[in-house]
Amino acid sequence: MFRMKGVIPPMITPFKENGDVDYEGLVTLVNFLRERVDGLFITGSYGSTALLSVQERKRIAEVVMETVAGKIPVVVHVGTADTRSAVELTRHAKELGVAAVSAVGPFYYKHNADSICEFYREIVDAAGAELPVYVYNNVSFQGYQMDLKLIRRLKEEVGVRGVKDATFDIMTHANYIRTLKDDCFDVASGTEAMWIESRVLGTEAFIPGLGNAFPELCRKMWTEGMEGRYEDCLKTQFEVNELRDIMYIAKSTQLAIYAMLEIRGVLKCYPRSPFLPATEEEKREIASRLRALGLI
Repeated sequence: MFRMKGVIPPMITPFKENGDVDYEGLVTLVNFLRERVDGLFITGSYGSTALLSVQERKRIAEVVMETVAGKIPVVVHVGTADTRSAVELTRHAKELGVAAVSAVGPFYYKHNADSICEFYREIVDAAGAELPVYVYNNVSFQGYQMDLKLIRRLKEEVGVRGVKDATFDIMTHANYIRTLKDDCFDVASGTEAMWIESRVLGTEAFIPGLGNAFPELCRKMWTEGMEGRYEDCLKTQFEVNELRDIMYIAKSTQLAIYAMLEIRGVLKCYPRSPFLPATEEEKREIASRLRALGLI
């Protein structure tokens, strides 16, 4: 069974200045990342999932899979506000041969546990036994908490095979590891901000937004944690968390990634409206702070 392991960035979706998806930029970014990370998590929150049409999401998955060419696994986020679109995206991802799919809870409306279970049940049915489905528990984006009891139902009654934990709550993560993780259920951390804590608990994968722009640093931190070099890992963790502070110069971590990729000379692209790109002043400040850390 596929298990998430290593550094698996939630890849941004590059856009042109006019708001069109920049598919050439997408190829550039995949080529930059595929030699430096252990997998890609696409069309998720960093990937501007809620700002994309179903057809755009399908095409992005196609381009990523063509460019990756089997070198690293790809996890496709298929979460939507409606079940029908999520099922359509799941079937498409399965046809492409992705490693797994993941879905945030159905968003916009508040849903009860039974309706959430039904949402995931239809995704699991569309995926079939060979394609793992991960719950993406992100309170900020789905708009409600999925508690431990619900995640257990999704595992035992529905057949989901893992969880991407984006709660930023170490006790929640610890409970996932202690009570849910086994040979049939995987647990991955949805942030780079708490890798050392999650690694001590037994986690083997994290999904770092920062990994879009600084995959090497994220890989270094992952390796230190996996090798049990916790003093080194803690030092790197603090460096990573300082970088996260710098990211908020652009008003959000997602917007900072677009700026950092440009500053590093990897790719110049834009977020999609209504997001506004970092200003030139913000980019200069970010670049100055990165130089002070010796990262550019």
